[in-house]
Amino acid sequence: MTEFPAQAAAPLTHKRILSIAVPIVLANATVPILGAVDTGVVGQMGQAAPIGAVGIGTVILASVYWLFGFLRMGTTGLVAQARGANEHGEVSALLMRAILIGFMAGIALIVLQVPILWGAFRLAPASEEVETLARSYIQIRIFSAPFAISIFGLTGWLIASERTKAVLILQLWMNGLNIILDIWFVLGLGWGVEGVALATVISEVTGAAFGLFLARSAMKHPDWKSWAKVFDPKRLVNMARVNTDIMIRSILLLSIMVSFAFFGAGFGDVTLAANHILMQFIEITAYALDGFAFTAEVIVGQALGAKSRQVLRRGAIMASLWGGGAALILAASFALFGAGIIDTMTTAEAVQAEARRYLPWMVSVPILGLAAWMLDGVFIGATRTRDMRNMSFVSLAVYIACVYSLIPIFGNHGLWASLVISYVVRAVALGWKYPALEQQAATYPVPSRFD
Repeated sequence: MTEFPAQAAAPLTHKRILSIAVPIVLANATVPILGAVDTGVVGQMGQAAPIGAVGIGTVILASVYWLFGFLRMGTTGLVAQARGANEHGEVSALLMRAILIGFMAGIALIVLQVPILWGAFRLAPASEEVETLARSYIQIRIFSAPFAISIFGLTGWLIASERTKAVLILQLWMNGLNIILDIWFVLGLGWGVEGVALATVISEVTGAAFGLFLARSAMKHPDWKSWAKVFDPKRLVNMARVNTDIMIRSILLLSIMVSFAFFGAGFGDVTLAANHILMQFIEITAYALDGFAFTAEVIVGQALGAKSRQVLRRGAIMASLWGGGAALILAASFALFGAGIIDTMTTAEAVQAEARRYLPWMVSVPILGLAAWMLDGVFIGATRTRDMRNMSFVSLAVYIACVYSLIPIFGNHGLWASLVISYVVRAVALGWKYPALEQQAATYPVPSRFD
């Protein structure tokens, strides 16, 4: 029987850190490119409604799928710990558990699509034409939900296995195929919004199959097909606990971002548009820093499984140092080129001027938000998800308090300050729990409840 290499014993070097992080950063960079192509091809139809339909349809599905991001994060932490502990059978079983959870969640979305669509369009009303096209778009795309959500688990497994180059290849395949089919179906065959949806369905279905091929090393251990191992009650309960905590944490953070948009709308259309443009800077920051946060997940998880407190601490520090370097580069880039980026994103002079007023907040986000991103990675790797959930409650509570105390005094500056403060509070709260995380390294397997 072929065994997996013991990754926890691999030297912890800067080269290893970068070999994990850089492919993730590059993979993330393909996501906005695909979004731009989706918008561009329907924009060639010469009508506003198809653009709005694809936009609102994408937002609705992305928001729903984002709630299942726990499958990526939880799988990474659990697989990394199993690898560190040389539990090769559990590494294989975890992949099958993640895929099965993804498929069941996707099937549930297909079954529940009617109430989901009803609720979504009540929250984000659109014109009758846009809503009709958006419904058509979603009703096609929803059938690839089992595959799209399963890809979260496959990606998490590959990241935990330090196969981030495979993750990059998978993203290039999916997004590249999607772009090619977009152009063919919409511009070549004239299928419009339905063509964009079908292109995504095909890319996600084939992406899941390709991801399973890339993760085929899991099949080298017989436990991947052992129902007794895959459905082990103790393991399932632990995985459910981890995933539930992460899902609640995601909902809390999503509440902050959604409410930010709602509060911004109260300042008028110009400020709302400026805030939307500036949020793209935060998205860029998240994509860049995620590479180093994911690296922390892998190293910390493996160190915990190997019961190595020293490697855990060193891995967290090394990943954070590289993340800090990326944050400084981002902050400097935003300071030097931010105004030019704003001008390329809109030609409305009023919006340009308004966005520049708040650009200093974008310069501060990579620096002040770094610790929150990195500690998220550290705690995911350690699967101390209860702490993440609880500290997200604290962050949300402080954010709400800041919003209602700062906006009346400082207006939109107060809104941006509230968002940045929420990052800092989350970092401080997780930092307070970090010593207990290190102590946990000597007590692996992870207990079912944390004090």
